[in-house]
Amino acid sequence: METKSNSEKLVLVTGGSGFIAMHCIIQLLDRGYRVRATVRTLEHDAKIRAMLLEGGIQDSGKLTFVQADLSSDNNWNNAVKDCMYVLHVASPTPKLDFKHEDEMIIPAREGVLRVLRAARDAGVKRVVLTSAIGAVVYGHPKQTVPYNETDWTNTINAPAYQKSKTLAEKAAWEFIKNEGRGMELTAINPVAVMGPVLGADYSHSIYLIKNLLTGKMAGCPKINTGFVDVRDVADLHLRAMVDPAANGERFIATGGESIWLVEVAKILKENLGAAADKVKARQLPNFLLRIAALKDPMVKSMVPLLGIPMNTTSAKAIRILGWSPRSASEAILATAESLIRLKLL
Repeated sequence: METKSNSEKLVLVTGGSGFIAMHCIIQLLDRGYRVRATVRTLEHDAKIRAMLLEGGIQDSGKLTFVQADLSSDNNWNNAVKDCMYVLHVASPTPKLDFKHEDEMIIPAREGVLRVLRAARDAGVKRVVLTSAIGAVVYGHPKQTVPYNETDWTNTINAPAYQKSKTLAEKAAWEFIKNEGRGMELTAINPVAVMGPVLGADYSHSIYLIKNLLTGKMAGCPKINTGFVDVRDVADLHLRAMVDPAANGERFIATGGESIWLVEVAKILKENLGAAADKVKARQLPNFLLRIAALKDPMVKSMVPLLGIPMNTTSAKAIRILGWSPRSASEAILATAESLIRLKLL
């Protein structure tokens, strides 16, 4: 049983300026932890503190920064020094114009192993790894039963980005088993992460809402996905960090059943009034997406998902960790409202 107060515990959050990482930092500071965040450049300090202010943190004095990059061994020993926990949220930016899938797979896997190695050598108690639903749901025959944590993406026919997420998470579990020397690991596998943005730096999932609100999307491809609020994803990371029952487990993070993108558009139109005037809540025929995919790598990555149900369940996180997520519609609307409020459209 832990006897130290939170103020004596130091937590490293990797990728400190990222969307999920920022919300993790907010909740850690709210609960009294000392936080160290890795950034690619220390010039991000002021930008991050401004986003924290937007997130309700008046005093960020317990937060410090260290420069470290997933592509290099430099400074990771300093980053993890004296830390009890590591939230490894950082991920290499997905490349859309790659010539070979290894350009995504190798950096993702090596980055995870680099952090785990440094954490183990520094005596870190537990690492919480931000994996992705991409490591769970791809490459399977169509199924009606929700995917759960026992499912793994079949990498033989998965898109490159999802394949990189899968192989990186598998490498992490393999490392813990063979080289972890008792260090603990938990993985969080979120679906599309929505929720309040704090500034211009946010995840690629948010562009779906932005593109709908600005009218950039002529309609909605027949794609099905789950949605989860970033505040709940951060809460799940913190629960997984301290709960003994989380050791060695994966947890899917979703705010309920998956929905089709046309339903996302309808949620915006039904709740935002004039702000959603440009939203086009109509289903696009599949052939249009296939034509667009010939020129656009982002669209091309979506083609294998057309018409495929992607329902998942968070029953495990709810049962074991007492997690209680917001609904998908709450997460979607929180995203839209923050984009409008911060004039980011």
